Amino acid sequence: MSEFSGSPDGKGLRIAIVVSRFNSAITERLLAGAVERLIRGGVKREAIDVYWVPGSFELPQTVRKLIKAEKYDGIIPLGCLIRGETLHFEVLARAVTAELLRLSLEGTPLVFGVLTADTAEQALARAGVKSHKGVQAAESLLELIGLLRQI
Repeated sequence: MSEFSGSPDGKGLRIAIVVSRFNSAITERLLAGAVERLIRGGVKREAIDVYWVPGSFELPQTVRKLIKAEKYDGIIPLGCLIRGETLHFEVLARAVTAELLRLSLEGTPLVFGVLTADTAEQALARAGVKSHKGVQAAESLLELIGLLRQI
């Protein structure tokens, strides 16, 4: 039996992070955690490029363009969708999730860093108060890159 797994070693990697400006009080925290974890994992600060988009809806389009550019070893999209009084939340959450899933199959390692929360308090809790989804996304990406390079 053979087993394979990736390591959190980011030495020599070039990473793109695409961040939604909407709900920036949350996404800026996600970004800070992701960058800090990548650097702690060996990625050089100058090898991390950050792309700001207006909202989560624009994440897939930008990620697609970055995949086609073939400049990055991995990509982290970061966004935050908070439920409101209309169906807008459900429509966006489903569309963004489905499209990022589809893009994850195109070759460049990609992880899901979009929070979907019922309240701002829930989102804040996942952006560093109780857990940190930005840090977790960076850890997952480093591990995924390492694993996929073994296949």
